[in-house]
Amino acid sequence: MQTTPDRPLEPSADLAIGAFTDVGPWVVDPARCAWLEGVSEERARLRRELPALLRPPRVPPLGPIVGAVGHVGRALIPWYLDDRRRGRERSRAGLSRRLRQAFERLGTTYIKLGQIVSSGEGLFPEELVSQFKLLRDQVPPEPFDAVRRVVEEDLGRSLEATFSSFDRVALASASIAQVHAATLLTGEDVVVKVQRPQVSRRVRRDIGALAWLAPHLVGRIPVAALANPPALVELFAETIVEELDFRLEAENMLDVARVLAVTNQRTMVVPRPHPTLVTKRVLVMERLSGFAYDDVDAMRAAGIDTHALVRAGLISFMEGAMLYGVFHGDLHGGNLFVMPDGRTALLDFGITGRLDESRRLAFLRLLVTGTAGDMRSQLGALRDLGAFPADTDLDAVIVDLGLDQPVIDPTTLTADQLTGELKELTKKLLGYGARMPKELMLFVKNMVFLDGAIARLAPDLDLLAEIVNVHLYFAQTHGERIVREAGLDPTLAGTVDIDYVKASMGLTADVQTLTYHDVRERRDVIKRRMEEARARSSRKASRSGRARRRAWSNLRRPGRRAR
Repeated sequence: MQTTPDRPLEPSADLAIGAFTDVGPWVVDPARCAWLEGVSEERARLRRELPALLRPPRVPPLGPIVGAVGHVGRALIPWYLDDRRRGRERSRAGLSRRLRQAFERLGTTYIKLGQIVSSGEGLFPEELVSQFKLLRDQVPPEPFDAVRRVVEEDLGRSLEATFSSFDRVALASASIAQVHAATLLTGEDVVVKVQRPQVSRRVRRDIGALAWLAPHLVGRIPVAALANPPALVELFAETIVEELDFRLEAENMLDVARVLAVTNQRTMVVPRPHPTLVTKRVLVMERLSGFAYDDVDAMRAAGIDTHALVRAGLISFMEGAMLYGVFHGDLHGGNLFVMPDGRTALLDFGITGRLDESRRLAFLRLLVTGTAGDMRSQLGALRDLGAFPADTDLDAVIVDLGLDQPVIDPTTLTADQLTGELKELTKKLLGYGARMPKELMLFVKNMVFLDGAIARLAPDLDLLAEIVNVHLYFAQTHGERIVREAGLDPTLAGTVDIDYVKASMGLTADVQTLTYHDVRERRDVIKRRMEEARARSSRKASRSGRARRRAWSNLRRPGRRAR
């Protein structure tokens, strides 16, 4: 593409097929991307391979299991002997740090598990989330000689035959790969993603160990049972196995860019994969730059509307999932940044959500009925996604869980009442065979991230009003299609049952506004009461233990006999 000082660059032709930067270093033409040949067949082959990969071995793989237990044990012992005795805050910080270091030593598979935890803000202790965030891009990198070897083997020529410069120091280093800044001989600035050597063999070995362990966790821990450990391992295996082939990731980039273009979400940008420099272990892509997603002060100083960023991210994410069954599956601060013009750049498409048509329609019904006040349809959609067995009596679930009763504000409950309610709810859900469907795990993880993004970028946003605005956007933009595909009553398609929405959030009908400050205050109240309940339980157990030790000591005194 040519330009002169008097004539600006013309928009790239590939904007018709994807949400890319206005003027790219090259034009993406899928018909000329040789690496796309056979990618769909490879994706299907990997999925066919999964059942055998996930089949628990008859003999437990002692090597990987012993290795994992050994590393975690070595992390727990010094914590038990030192940090644990130095107060609650020091104890949690020390344990989180030591666990992160143990996961680093265990390698790729466990680093990836740690990355999943790092996206669980609000679900896991903040010290653990903070430490495990370091596993996203601060994992020790491979030596440059190993990086050079992988690039040259996959491209079939020397580094110097492709790049005029290639930074020896990685921009970021994570579980599967690391990325380096480089410049092509033709002058384009690029980012090169390079897979770690031998990672494929290690991942398959560790999946075998996790597949053997997962069934033994079912029902052992209530939270683990609800999460469905075998399904979690299945999702983990599916995503990480696909991550091992960068051709699939490059196709994910094109598919997400296409959905953003079709829905006209041009405030989101996908970097262009190179037309020829993509292999199983090497991915060359357009280099973008901008503000870190949590650098709120710098963005506002540049005149960027951070409220609009959150809204665009939420809408584009939901549109991809609901209407096209394709969405970025691993949103976190390290995988996106904000460009100077206010657009959000999405990075790292190794984990991309893909729903087949039946699951997409169930997912569509789930999200639409979430604001319509139709509890039975919402439960039906969850059942169709696999959250409940196919023969579940939905009416019985509604009655048994008290979903037809007035909402109870959890902040009005005592610590004992709150823990009792949670235990009872968990017990009932397990009784119905409830579990978190693997298709929803990526979505929930992303929603947790977006929840945290609101806290940083738009803490004063009225969440109730925003829910109404988002619903109206979908009704006005996609209303006819949603009504048809979700089987809704057309007269109710644009309405929001705000009292139902409030009830689903544990709010009473008299609450008029809800900012993130309000949410944080409510969570702090609940957190405080849960900690009070745990502290009382711990003191009670400690007193009981001292009483048993005194009784045992008395029995052992000379002249005393048990009666």
